[in-house]
Amino acid sequence: MTLSTSSNLSGLTRGLTPRQRNVLRMVVKLFVETAGPVGSRALKERFDLGWSTATIRNTMSELEGRGFLMHTHTSSGRVPTDLGYRAFVAELMDAAVLEERERVYLQAELSALQEDTEALIKESSRLLAQLAQLLGVVLSPRLNNGILQRLDIVPVSSGRLLFVVSVEGGYIRTIVLQVGSELKPDQLGRLVSLLNERLAGLTLDEIRRTCIPRIRDLASDDMGIVQLILNRSADLFSDEPDRRTVQFDGTPFMLSQPEFSGAGNARNLISLLDDRSHVIRLMEDEVEPLSGKAHVKIGYRPEDRAGDEESTAISIVAAPYLVSNLRGTIGVIGPTRMNYARAVALVEGMATLMSLSHSRSHLA
Repeated sequence: MTLSTSSNLSGLTRGLTPRQRNVLRMVVKLFVETAGPVGSRALKERFDLGWSTATIRNTMSELEGRGFLMHTHTSSGRVPTDLGYRAFVAELMDAAVLEERERVYLQAELSALQEDTEALIKESSRLLAQLAQLLGVVLSPRLNNGILQRLDIVPVSSGRLLFVVSVEGGYIRTIVLQVGSELKPDQLGRLVSLLNERLAGLTLDEIRRTCIPRIRDLASDDMGIVQLILNRSADLFSDEPDRRTVQFDGTPFMLSQPEFSGAGNARNLISLLDDRSHVIRLMEDEVEPLSGKAHVKIGYRPEDRAGDEESTAISIVAAPYLVSNLRGTIGVIGPTRMNYARAVALVEGMATLMSLSHSRSHLA
């Protein structure tokens, strides 16, 4: 289930009393702090609820009956279910706000990298992981709407060409292709100039869809390069997941969580992270491109792809960021027992600062 932080989702706690809502809120908070099952006595000692342990215990039992809490195998205490977490995030969680001192610190760190998009992505994942103490993940932007700044073609060996696709915003895509004809440097230079006259300033999606009528008349070059471009336009100007950068940082933070202390859970997590296209789908599924708000995906189990029914569930908090007119995604991956308010504040704050940092560099 994916929850948006932009509005409350009515219905999850509609039938609960104010006391039940408060107890559920406090159980989630204490469980996040301690990683241990929560009992009525611990709840009474930690929070000034004004109720007896018997009243708290009965309320927790009622919440268990409604599916918001559950017993563990080894304790009389209770822990939140996925439904309990969802209700907490959607309706009971404190407002998510990035602290001013952290905002100033992050802005200073990111501003120094505003001219280097690759470094910006790498450092953003590191900073997010460090502050959240979770796994920080940054996906490079989709290039469908990226505007071609320049196409360069560089001979690398006999019959092999390096195509360099430079996109506004600082992104570069390269691919090596084989050409069967002899390369002629003078003709190649003139051809590259003509190609840029026809294609520069268009989005990659426009080029992919309309390159045939735009450059077909140039296909008479005796090197066969234009025909190669026409044949391989889907590769040259594509937006396939395996061509995007997925930057991780903070794996030790994740593996230090008690949920991943076992070899099986750690192995499932690493296996998930090794599947780049799957991570992209998880991070971007249902994230609204223009909202600027984080979405929370609660209770995804790596066994959904790995086949291990005993693995620990994870949660994902993700938000979009913009570089020029290109949208990427930034977020954290952690156990379901994460501090969601903190994660949402950091992810939304980082997304905003990444977008502002890059936009300022282009206005300067």
